[in-house]
Amino acid sequence: MSGDNGLWASVFLERDDELRRLNAEIAAFQASRPSPWSFPIDVVREARRQGLGVFPGVAPDGNASVLELPTEDGRTVPIRILRPADGRSLGTYLHFHGGGWVFGEAVENDPRLRRLADATGLCVASVDYRLAPEHPFPAGPDDCEAAALALVAGRIADLPTSFLAIGGESAGAHLSVLTLLRLRDRHQAAPFHAANLVAGCYDLSMSPSVRNFGAERLILNTDDIAEFVRRCVPETQDVRDPAVSPLYARLDGMPPAHFSVGTRDLLLDDTLFMAARWRAAGNAAELRVQPDGCHVYETFASEAGTRSEQAMADFLVHRIAKVASSGPTSALEAGAD
Repeated sequence: MSGDNGLWASVFLERDDELRRLNAEIAAFQASRPSPWSFPIDVVREARRQGLGVFPGVAPDGNASVLELPTEDGRTVPIRILRPADGRSLGTYLHFHGGGWVFGEAVENDPRLRRLADATGLCVASVDYRLAPEHPFPAGPDDCEAAALALVAGRIADLPTSFLAIGGESAGAHLSVLTLLRLRDRHQAAPFHAANLVAGCYDLSMSPSVRNFGAERLILNTDDIAEFVRRCVPETQDVRDPAVSPLYARLDGMPPAHFSVGTRDLLLDDTLFMAARWRAAGNAAELRVQPDGCHVYETFASEAGTRSEQAMADFLVHRIAKVASSGPTSALEAGAD
């Protein structure tokens, strides 16, 4: 890995036979099933929870807890908290789940977040933000911003703030970047020391890899992204507005980031373009591209998935050590160093 001011690109040049077999199984399974858009949203959500779709069902962590964060408008935002099993508490990772802003919930990620917490010593706070179409843009980003502000202010349990990371998968990576931009532009704050951005969707007008992916549903296809955006973003909203599509935003002042994606992910260009723009804006960035990896391939058991999770943990551990060695900073002034 290069120094914090460099761009580290790690591209595995050999094909991955295990992932190729996994892709064939996923594509065949999804081809045998009706389109998820032929069912009511609630039916798809429940099927996803039970593991009846392509993803494994939920496996709740027995040591997780849920805090209901009150908001200014009288609602609450559920935040699922996992702490390292060995009692370490080196900082907090604020996490946003994927699901196209329509599906998904924090509990889905318990196994992977448990591994990350134990590998890094970070407490994890995963946000159950409001979902579309019941709550279209900007409801989800509003909840994520509220959670970030509460964490920085010390209002989420007793979670430590000496080191703060932010991240998520797919829609969760998108929401992570929007949250960083909102903190910078609305609150003049840069409290996060690291960002872990997995296969994010950063251009809701659809990047070339999304537009050209076609009908094969390898987790997602071109039409799925269009359906997600249609349900999430009101017709009156310009999808290329930087407030919606962060690829078009000014990106200076962002924390060091670890970007990861697979070459069989229709969101490949989103990650490649965003990582390049992140670095061009003067921020540190690592880019990890896995040949044959489908969208969020880390969700499925594979050696490549294990390596990717380890790379994410290594990045966060490196950042924890870097921040610790630089001395204490205000949570509102941390930013990229």
